Amino acid sequence: MHSVTPGLARLTEREREVLHRAAHGETNAQIAADLGVTVHAVKFHLSSIFRKLDVHNRTGAAALYLAGGVAG
Repeated sequence: MHSVTPGLARLTEREREVLHRAAHGETNAQIAADLGVTVHAVKFHLSSIFRKLDVHNRTGAAALYLAGGVAG
């Protein structure tokens, strides 16, 4: 079983929601509609996720998530 990496442990609950949805292929617009926020808010959360995980894009973040680095 994988443990939560330090970066993933620092994600807020909302960031974890956004990451979960992004890792499962939802677009920014779909995530925004599902969560009742703007696309801008989703992009903001993704930028914060990338910084905390030290990745450059959603593919890198999704890879960490899908590798089991997020408890959920």
